[in-house]
Amino acid sequence: MRVLVSAASKHGSTAQIADRIAEAVRNALPVGAVVEVCPAAETADVASYDAVVLGSAVYMGHWLQEARLAAVRIAARPPRSVWLFSSGPIGDPPKPDEDPVDVRGIVAAMNARGHRVFAGRLDRCRLGFAEKAMVRALRVPDGDFRDWDAIDDWATQIAAELCSLAPAAAHHPMATRGPWRDAARIDAAADLRPAARSAP
Repeated sequence: MRVLVSAASKHGSTAQIADRIAEAVRNALPVGAVVEVCPAAETADVASYDAVVLGSAVYMGHWLQEARLAAVRIAARPPRSVWLFSSGPIGDPPKPDEDPVDVRGIVAAMNARGHRVFAGRLDRCRLGFAEKAMVRALRVPDGDFRDWDAIDDWATQIAAELCSLAPAAAHHPMATRGPWRDAARIDAAADLRPAARSAP
């Protein structure tokens, strides 16, 4: 079994979540399973993988462009199973608490098995001038709000579902779908122009 975990990260927080997901999935899968991590910008042909977990930092309610473009490429030759995650809400409780505006279309087009939103981290030292001005205006609190237990639990659930799917995986469930049609649906659902960004 081969699994790819890929994410688009601006300041490193979401990349660390991807690393943690990969570690937890790897530890929960049988010996011999391969779990790899790759930045979303470098994710291309995933046909050789049994599953892909794709995530992105969220800025102004949108996934980063690198993740949205990766979603288009993955939809062109989709693996058997896809999960999605977003990282961005901060505070206690984390806000905003709604899904990114472009995720619903990506979930539908990729036939994703699930999507989770995880709290993020804000470190003003890592921000550019415009980002610092924005967080000051919004009075956004500094801190690391990532819930590692929740991340581990979700990754373990993915591994358990992959194990349950493995015996019955004789055929690709998306083989009868039109991949280029799915990619077009992502284009329509998630505007691929660079979205305005905020911190973290």
